[in-house]
Amino acid sequence: MSVVAAIRSRDATALPGKRDEDWRWTDLRGLIRAVPEPSALLGEVGAGPFDALADEVIVVGNGHGAAHIDVLPGETRTIALRLISRGDGAHAARVSVSVEAGGALTLLESYEGEGGYLSQTGLLISLGGGASLERIVLATDSDDGVTVSQAEVDLAPNAVMAQTALTSGGRRQRLETVVHHPGGHAELRLDGVYLLAGKRHADLTTVVTHAGVDGTTEQLTKGVVRDQARAVFQGRIIVAEGADRTDARMGHHALILSDRAEVDAKPELEIYADDVACAHGNTVGALDEDALFYARQRGIPEPEARALLTQAFIGEVIDRIEHEAARAAVRAWATARLEG
Repeated sequence: MSVVAAIRSRDATALPGKRDEDWRWTDLRGLIRAVPEPSALLGEVGAGPFDALADEVIVVGNGHGAAHIDVLPGETRTIALRLISRGDGAHAARVSVSVEAGGALTLLESYEGEGGYLSQTGLLISLGGGASLERIVLATDSDDGVTVSQAEVDLAPNAVMAQTALTSGGRRQRLETVVHHPGGHAELRLDGVYLLAGKRHADLTTVVTHAGVDGTTEQLTKGVVRDQARAVFQGRIIVAEGADRTDARMGHHALILSDRAEVDAKPELEIYADDVACAHGNTVGALDEDALFYARQRGIPEPEARALLTQAFIGEVIDRIEHEAARAAVRAWATARLEG
């Protein structure tokens, strides 16, 4: 089953659905009975959320304008990649990113939507030896939009990758990252934040396969859901036989702020090596009533107190963003979402 195949053939039965284990909480086949017509060409676009922070802005609109980003050895670049969906059509896009040995890239990636579209973006990302990438993903789809982003990442030894995916969800939305980790002192950080309200749905899915010795993965995802929103977190770390001295740690923590909101979490460790240090944690709960009480005792109105506590909760993830200006922009976005 494939979203790309469904869009190209306009065959809704090709969409993944609840019978597919990895998609059982993000059922597209049950949601979409007929694949829309292909999306029209995109017209004028305004400024994106990261335009002012980048050396270069690349726009892929309604699947048109497939992009290739190449960072040469020793080169440092900051690029804003805008993936824009407008209207009620269906489209797929392809993006390739190559950071050659010793290169450094900050990729500021935004998903921006208006309408009832069906969108799929496939990204192929490769890092050479000693290369570094910080990927910051901000997904602001429409209430009626369906977006699937699927990134495949290939790390070389001594490469360093840090990723933070932040989302407000959509009608259905899935941000998926699959990483081939070679060990060899390569370092990986995969973080996420979801802030969901209304009937929005967001699915953060990651798979990391450690194939060699001396590799590290650190993962922290936090989220807040309210109203009738639904969040899905699926994180799988596989440590292959012989991938000794792997250090892999995963944490997922969520706040549910209403009775009808839902969080489905599935953290997994599959370990086939002996000499490893691996752990995962998962918590889903409500705001700390004692902390809320003390804030109100200090004269803070309850809505403001709740916003402050939720900001502090997700702030741990946002603070790990290395790019200072992007960190500030993301923090402002999160504050606006929580106050709204």
